[in-house]
Amino acid sequence: MIERSSSSDWVRGVVDMFRAEGLDVQRLFREAQLDLRLLDDPNGRFSIDDVSLLWELAVQHSGRATLGLSRELAITYANFGIVRYAMMSCPTLLTALRRLVRYMDVVSNAATFSITEDGPGHWIALGHLGGERPVPRQRAEFGMLAMVVSCGWFIGRGLDALAVEFVYPEPADAAPLHTAFRCPVRFGQPQNRALISHADLAVPLSARDAAMASLHERIVDAELERLEGARITCARVQQLIAARLAQGDQGEPRREQIAAALHLSDRTLQRRLHGEGSSFQRLLDDTRRELAQQHLRTPGNSLKRVADLLGFEDDSNFFRACKRWFGQSPAQYRLRFGVDTAPSASSTRPQG
Repeated sequence: MIERSSSSDWVRGVVDMFRAEGLDVQRLFREAQLDLRLLDDPNGRFSIDDVSLLWELAVQHSGRATLGLSRELAITYANFGIVRYAMMSCPTLLTALRRLVRYMDVVSNAATFSITEDGPGHWIALGHLGGERPVPRQRAEFGMLAMVVSCGWFIGRGLDALAVEFVYPEPADAAPLHTAFRCPVRFGQPQNRALISHADLAVPLSARDAAMASLHERIVDAELERLEGARITCARVQQLIAARLAQGDQGEPRREQIAAALHLSDRTLQRRLHGEGSSFQRLLDDTRRELAQQHLRTPGNSLKRVADLLGFEDDSNFFRACKRWFGQSPAQYRLRFGVDTAPSASSTRPQG
């Protein structure tokens, strides 16, 4: 099982944002029973649940449901670490974002990141894998805003998404989200995602440099290998499975599809996974279970919708999988977290 965690670089940026918002960071870490010194460890990692707990405590102590929902805060404190340099040297914004897809595990292997072309642009989708705690909506909002404003930083000018979507139901006051994102914001959607125009994605980056891109790629590849060890193919396959499932209408991912995305033959992929002590079916099952934990704890998700998001064409197969994963039916699992099983009125298919 892959341990889901975020880099100390990313978490330090979030914690610095908390501090800038007037929060007592030492108190937050004390209440979360975390060691503040881990922020200064270049190889330090924080589990997905530890980061969610810090967000929960920060929102509670600040008394602000919109904590972190500021473009200025997002651009100042979003810290992608060494991956930022690998992105900066890319030819265009689109290639930089594709580089982030490849290296997101270095920033956080608790996060999923994908890019899908659709009409006037590409959707950049951000999700989470694993963990026992629900991911606070403020954590999702800050992450998405950080993605959007960082796109503007890379191209050297302001950038607004064409649309932004979140999986959770519309909050009582959605005005702050419309103000922060400066575009239509929709709720109750299958993914947390933002639509970036083709024109913005095609902008050449001022720091583009083929030699530096190659150097940065080697550095980040080494860090990725250090983190994933001998299971680097397994980690990449899980990311691709999660990204495909997140599209919501693709059905069950197939091994040959994932092999093609990795530019491998189906046989080569099977051999590599076997060498890492795993199989495609096992990774598919593990990824579905981790995603199920998040989807079932998201208010407004009907059980039918969760089954669809996990690629189950037959609801009975989803029911049996939950019994195997959690020892409970999907509805019983949700009740453990106080989540209503009724679908939200805003639960609709994405509008692209």
